Amino acid sequence: MSSLAAATASATAGAGSAPAWRHYPFFDLVPVKDVHDLSSAPDIFKATPELSTIASSSVGTLVADTHGSVHILNRDFESITSWVAHVGGRVTQMVGRKGVLVTLGEEDAIRSPLLKIWDLVNRDKKTGTPMLLRSVKLSLGNRPHPVSTVALSASLAHLAIGLGDGTVIIYRHLDQTLTSSNSLTSLPKPRMINDSANDPITGLGFKEPTEDNPNYSLFVTTINRVLSYQVTGKGSGSSPSVVDEIGCGLGCATMDWKAQNITVARDEAIYVCSTEGRGACYAYEDHKSSIHSHLNYLVIVSPPFIATSASMIIRNFAVKNTNYNDSDTTKVTIFEPENKYVAFSGTFTHDVREIISQWGQIYILTSDGNLSCLQEKSMASKLDHLYRKSLYGLALNLAKTQQLDESSVADIHRQYGDHLYQKSEYDNAMQQFIQTIGFLQPSYVIRKFLDAQRIHNLVTYLQELHSLGLANSDHTTLLLNTYTKLKDVTRLDSFIKTESKRNAEDDDELPFDLVTAIRVCRQAGYFEHASYLAKKYERHEDYLRIQIEDAGNYRDALQYLRKLGPDAAENNLARYGRAMLENLPEETTKLLIDLCTNSEPFTLESDVPTSAVATRQNPAPSYLSYLALNRNPTVTSTVASDIVSLPVSSIATVRPDTHSRHESIVDPPQIANLPPPEPTPTIPSQSTTPPLVKRLSPRIYFAHFVDNMEQFLIFLETVALRRWGQSVDGHGSPNSSLAVEFPFDEEADRLDQVAVWNTLLELYLTLPFKDYKGTILVEATLRNKAMAVLKSIELPYDPMHALILCSSHRYTEGLVLLWEKMGMYEDVLRYWMDQDRAGSIPGASTQVVNHLNRYGPKNPHLYPLVLIFLTSTPRLLDRHREDVKCVLEHIDDEGILPPLRVVQVLSRNEVASVGLVKEWLMARIRDSQVEIQNDKELIDSYHLETAAKLKQVEELSDPEHPRVFHVTRCSACSGQLDLPSVHFMCNHSYHQRCLTDNETECPTCAREHGVIREIRKNNERLADQHELFISEVQEAGFSTVAAAFGRGFLNMTRPLDIST
Repeated sequence: MSSLAAATASATAGAGSAPAWRHYPFFDLVPVKDVHDLSSAPDIFKATPELSTIASSSVGTLVADTHGSVHILNRDFESITSWVAHVGGRVTQMVGRKGVLVTLGEEDAIRSPLLKIWDLVNRDKKTGTPMLLRSVKLSLGNRPHPVSTVALSASLAHLAIGLGDGTVIIYRHLDQTLTSSNSLTSLPKPRMINDSANDPITGLGFKEPTEDNPNYSLFVTTINRVLSYQVTGKGSGSSPSVVDEIGCGLGCATMDWKAQNITVARDEAIYVCSTEGRGACYAYEDHKSSIHSHLNYLVIVSPPFIATSASMIIRNFAVKNTNYNDSDTTKVTIFEPENKYVAFSGTFTHDVREIISQWGQIYILTSDGNLSCLQEKSMASKLDHLYRKSLYGLALNLAKTQQLDESSVADIHRQYGDHLYQKSEYDNAMQQFIQTIGFLQPSYVIRKFLDAQRIHNLVTYLQELHSLGLANSDHTTLLLNTYTKLKDVTRLDSFIKTESKRNAEDDDELPFDLVTAIRVCRQAGYFEHASYLAKKYERHEDYLRIQIEDAGNYRDALQYLRKLGPDAAENNLARYGRAMLENLPEETTKLLIDLCTNSEPFTLESDVPTSAVATRQNPAPSYLSYLALNRNPTVTSTVASDIVSLPVSSIATVRPDTHSRHESIVDPPQIANLPPPEPTPTIPSQSTTPPLVKRLSPRIYFAHFVDNMEQFLIFLETVALRRWGQSVDGHGSPNSSLAVEFPFDEEADRLDQVAVWNTLLELYLTLPFKDYKGTILVEATLRNKAMAVLKSIELPYDPMHALILCSSHRYTEGLVLLWEKMGMYEDVLRYWMDQDRAGSIPGASTQVVNHLNRYGPKNPHLYPLVLIFLTSTPRLLDRHREDVKCVLEHIDDEGILPPLRVVQVLSRNEVASVGLVKEWLMARIRDSQVEIQNDKELIDSYHLETAAKLKQVEELSDPEHPRVFHVTRCSACSGQLDLPSVHFMCNHSYHQRCLTDNETECPTCAREHGVIREIRKNNERLADQHELFISEVQEAGFSTVAAAFGRGFLNMTRPLDIST
């Protein structure tokens, strides 16, 4: 440790007249010891004078000595591989890339420098040493020149060698040659550059290609100039261009860590040169023996110098070290050019031999063989040091240089903001907090700026939060409330009308919560802003609610409804139709008519809620079902009505597609100008059912007309005419556009027709009201229309409902007409009978007789009713005596009533005398006598026939009396009987040959007997079906019992009786 002056990294000025760069202790100086002897340096560095050069590579640290050997060291600086690269000579330069090592050295008996290329990854199978790929001599003439520097591109594509006479040798496309040939002497043809006026080459460096410039360039430094040579691409091969007229010494040029610019160190300053010319310049006045790059740092080595009054570090070091020799003191400085600060500054008692950048660390080898490591502190330690010094700006720059993640950078901004906030620099603090958006909870910042004096800063933060699309509904509420509290309409306009922030994930993401913005603007009374948002982003219901409930702008709301698609207009009118009708009755009625007679098809989608039209599936008989509604004309009651349940889909919270957010709000001319959609190919199927078309139902709007009967009447009549071609006078045709054949729900459409005409009939019967003062509704005209509706056979009203209406409103003419159409003829007769009794209509009894003549032939039950009516009073009997006789004759001819029942009817009062029906009674008596006589004769004939049958049975069953057959012909063939013959007791005889074998029954009587047996079997079966017998008795009464007796049901012999 005697040779290592562990001088601390000082924040004071450096030696010489160097400027006072900011100094921060970001590196710790740690000695490196041998793993086997912790009291000394690594063994390989003990013979430092014998080391010729050291280089870094991907396989480890490469150390070459003066004997021509090369050693590969591991992290413990132990040699893991060594071989003789140049026999009998030494290695002067070497450079490694991607496991390939290029060495330049001298060997015995060879005057020219020798170039060798080694494969550090693949080893020779015999010796185990790296494989030699190429070995060639660098002979450019009779007089060889030493190699001063060498450079190899990162991709092994190009190799440049600088000589002491100012010549540069370039081997282009080296990597292709190494892979295409195995010859040791095979190298690309070298290209010579000799434009340095015999100035020795002091530095080389390749500029690596980038996306903007895919070509290679070579920087060449000499003592007096910096040159740039185009290696590849357009212009390659031309003379190098002069970048700067200031050169540098050997080892004082290095490429930056991005391999884009070359850094040149001179005593007065450090210069950065690009291919276009000199760039940045860092004033650092001091002697410099070498410069090296390590990541984003520059390592500057100053040569030994004598302590002066300005060199505080050296003087302090000399006081502490009695063996101090000022000629051997060397200074090492680590400089960060991007942020312009010194990360380390220290002195060493011996000359610095090598600076090694390996494994992310900086190693310093001094001439006495000691090795030190400059370990960079962690990023957290660096930031903590800067925080303590309140150097937040430098901390941010450092984070950018070190490419920290965004969350870490945001944390620096947070601490910077807290620091500024404590210093009451609120504007600057807010600028820092804005940088934390997305990583820091917004509530952390909002709580700091809730004070009224800092509300402007809060607005700035909230605006940025919204512009980045990271605000929630609470943030939107707070920002808008802040605008309204400040009454800053200009900023409110700017915020509201800001276009949505677009990003890759969602092209239509809004910079704020739309629902909250509309709600807050409404609450604060900024209706114009709320309506702007609702209209722009197609929040149809919100826009209408603002225009109708808040602003009272009904005309604009109506125009907006016309621009909406029919489906959205339908749902919104179901909610706001009543309020619109109260303020714009005619315009709203026209819109409703257009809506209900629209020809555009609306496909029923299964995924769309249909609660708004659920009531359409049930019959809506008439306007009566809506009369119980609240007649309060206020808008709120209309909106809150539970008549119609609106679907959620009508609230366009989310815009449908990203093509255009205004596609559903276009004028009809624009729709007409749109090109027709391209036909979509469909896959044919065996059964393809087209989707049903939804025709808007007018029933959902009935309740809105509760206080506007005139427009209601116009609405119903126009819809019936334009949609179905139906009118009271029978003249009309449906809208031609509705004639297009779309499949629709016919049942729902039929219910709509019935509801419309039921309601129209009710209006015809009830209007005008008593307090009506207009001139449009005329009672006589309306009643005539009602009669026309009832008389029509085409209008689809409900007859039963019409009957209830006519009865409720005492419209007798309609009642009579409906009774007639419905076959209720008895009610018609009773109506005229009641009119006659009341005496309100002259000739009412004549109408009874006329209607009897019209309906009686098909309804015989009317005749007894009329007979009772005509014989109810002497006046009626005197007026209709002949009619009574005609009624009696018809009753007698048709057998409607038995004579006894007629007598009972006539004798119920003292109106009809016997003389009125004397002739009729005498005729009935004579007919009865004739009938009785015929019955007696028939009974006698039955008695005689029965006696003959009984006698025949007795003869056949008497075995004592033989039977004599007088039949002479065969009953089958009608031939003369001959023997053998067969005689049956029924007096039929047959030839034996005319009968089949074993036939024991007369063939002629067998058919009759079979029918009788079948009848008896049926009677026996029916005798057990008691339920059928009882039902027939209930229907026909005594006639069924008499028929049962006649068929033997009730006196049939039971099998049980036979057995007993």
